Amino acid sequence: MSTEPETTENAGPGTPETSATPPAEEPATAAGGDGTADAGDTGHIGDPETAGDGTAEAEDPDAGDGSSEDGTAEHSGDTGGEAAGTVADEADGGAGDDAAGDLAGEAAEAAEAARDDLGDAGGEASENEGGGAAGDAGGEDAGQRSEAEAELAAQRLERERIERRKAEKQGPVAGGTKLSGKAADLLAAVRAVESGEKPAATVFAEPPAPRRPAPEPERPPRPAPAAVTPAGPAPEAVDAVRQVLAGAGAPDTLAPQVAAALGEGAGTVLREDPWMLLRVPGVRPDQADGFARALLGAACGPDDERRGRALTVWLLEQAALAGHTALELPALTAALAQRAVPDPDEAVQSAIAEGEALVFQDALEESGAPARQQNADRTGHGDGDSGDEAEEDADGEEERPVRVLLGLERYALAEESLADGLARLVNSVTKETAGPWETIAAGAPRQAAELVRAVAGHGLVLHTGGEAARSEPAALLAAARAAGLRVFAACHAPDGSRRLAASAGDAEVSPAVGTVTGLLTGAEGPGRDADGALDLDLLVVLDAPQLDVEGAAMLVESLPDGARLVLSGDPAVLWSAGPGRVFADLLAARACPQIASRTPDPGPLGELVSGIGAGELNQVQAPGKEIVIVPVRDAGEAVHRTTQLVADSVPRAIGIPAERTVVITPGHGGAVGTRALNTALKERLNPGPGRFGGFDPGDRIAYSPAPGRTLPGRVVRADADGLHLECAGAAVVVPRERVEGCVRHGWALTAHQAAGGRWPAVVVVLPGDAAQTLSRPWVYTAFGRAERHLSVVHGVEQALPKAVAEKPARPRTTRLRTLLRAQVPAAD
Repeated sequence: MSTEPETTENAGPGTPETSATPPAEEPATAAGGDGTADAGDTGHIGDPETAGDGTAEAEDPDAGDGSSEDGTAEHSGDTGGEAAGTVADEADGGAGDDAAGDLAGEAAEAAEAARDDLGDAGGEASENEGGGAAGDAGGEDAGQRSEAEAELAAQRLERERIERRKAEKQGPVAGGTKLSGKAADLLAAVRAVESGEKPAATVFAEPPAPRRPAPEPERPPRPAPAAVTPAGPAPEAVDAVRQVLAGAGAPDTLAPQVAAALGEGAGTVLREDPWMLLRVPGVRPDQADGFARALLGAACGPDDERRGRALTVWLLEQAALAGHTALELPALTAALAQRAVPDPDEAVQSAIAEGEALVFQDALEESGAPARQQNADRTGHGDGDSGDEAEEDADGEEERPVRVLLGLERYALAEESLADGLARLVNSVTKETAGPWETIAAGAPRQAAELVRAVAGHGLVLHTGGEAARSEPAALLAAARAAGLRVFAACHAPDGSRRLAASAGDAEVSPAVGTVTGLLTGAEGPGRDADGALDLDLLVVLDAPQLDVEGAAMLVESLPDGARLVLSGDPAVLWSAGPGRVFADLLAARACPQIASRTPDPGPLGELVSGIGAGELNQVQAPGKEIVIVPVRDAGEAVHRTTQLVADSVPRAIGIPAERTVVITPGHGGAVGTRALNTALKERLNPGPGRFGGFDPGDRIAYSPAPGRTLPGRVVRADADGLHLECAGAAVVVPRERVEGCVRHGWALTAHQAAGGRWPAVVVVLPGDAAQTLSRPWVYTAFGRAERHLSVVHGVEQALPKAVAEKPARPRTTRLRTLLRAQVPAAD
């Protein structure tokens, strides 16, 4: 594959390197705009035909994938789309601040995952039926029990446990009742001597009690805890909100959503502060302003304190959709100024005073000196010097520069809990906890010896590598399980679990492999002990770059002292759909051993993707048709060629059926977005009337039960209970009212929806107007989903090599690195 379009269109196709594939036909090279075609298949692979002049209206950068480098939400009114279109406007242009410009770029690409993984909940409803329909859907399904609700309920319970644990840590130790381990043994010994029960010589000569019983070779999993179904808003609360909305001329169909967002007394809250309407996902600031004018009349103005406070919170929420866990103060005030807030500083102070935002001061790093982290007073900016700082000044030391950050409490709590939990794991491993690890390290298989040795002596280990490198954590898992340790491996998607079990090559390992979501909700894994911790000695997390800060915090806080945690993944892929960049921050903090795999991904596809990760789009020889470039001139031709590749050319020339091929495109909207491509592919592959919300039995779908999760599957049937799906071998029933928000057709996906999965054949579509949305992580992730064959429908010309060479991942504003360095020294 070449970096020049005129060269790449002459790339010769071939057949994949697999015994199951038909023999390769002789490649045929077409000149000029004819592309490439397999022998005897002229006009199918790469034989363009003239089409209309449509242009692809790609969604905001990486639309549908939900985070900055990673995507932007749709413009149809869902929260992610608003993040793209509003925070960008606020921080962009006229502010004169680099931080504001960075926020603009991040938010402009931000909501793709929020949109992808929510399945455009609210967005598509808004687009197809308006806000009222979205409101109805939100109200109806509030009382329905679903996988998403069970997951959210489990997350709430876990957060409450984290908060209780932090509170206990901060409180005094009462009479030794909260001591454990050696401290508890010593206290008991001292009391025994003081009471005269035992002489000192005999007490201290006794061997210490083991920290916990020896691990059992097998332990049956405990049943998952019953999910708590959240109750919907009370009917009287919905009626009260409906009256307020109707009085201001707003659609009363939004009432259930507003009542659910604002809680008890929602009608009174909304009447007293109409800008609280911004708490409802999908509501834009201009809509909230219009509602406030209708409700307050002449008393409404841009300088209203309530407006400034609500916009501050709203901007922080949009930044979270863009992947930030906090925002620097200059970026936030610049964005507020773009929203016509007369005094942005006062608006920020008001939000802080009301407890709706937290403020922090993080010491900036200096070369050769460890970072020092400070928390400012959470009711102000904390400008006053502490006594220690005054002493430092008296000694003549320079005061360290700091950056002022603001964030929402939920992400601040998650990031602090994650840092505390990681520090606990790092510091809890001692020689006493080594146990069988020394034996495992001595007999470790050659390909995983370095990883096993690192895990033997450390509570936290990072492992980096591509798809082939998964064999190393698989070997670690098998060795630890064979030694009788309690182990589990969690992946981002069910397909990742399948691939890991295959890499292990051991049928006994399969029960110890699942998904992160399944482990956190209790649906998979070993269950929990009496203290609520996971009953594990070793947890291996694959696809670690997909961990957001809240999910990572719940995982880490669930591990017992002395357990080992291995985070493994490819650092070059798109980051998580949710806030944070956990894996990247941990790599940068250097607080634990980092094992870089030397196992390369094989074949032309491995060579191509490895080059992209290094910033180079290399020309790759593909004698087996592993890589085919199909140049196109416009959007209509791109859709036509994509449909032809999936339905005809790839199955015939490569031997991979259409059901095992996936299409990846930058966004949901536009002439070559997932909607347009799925419409064309359905018409070709599974035509039907779409009687149930546009779906028919046999349709391929992408089901998003919760933010950050997309499960590929197919439609089985539909009845009064809802839409029956089959996802990763499991039966799923989606209630009728949730279909529009959670299910979309799945022949074509965005890169964030496809992250964590792989398919035998992948068709990546790059329409001409998607040039500005491309980045190195996006291209790396999209191209890396192919196992045997990759076709690129190429319409961006030089924008592709430019994106690979010049557009790395956009930075995200996070605090994890600073928090962790304050507790754990950097590893040598």
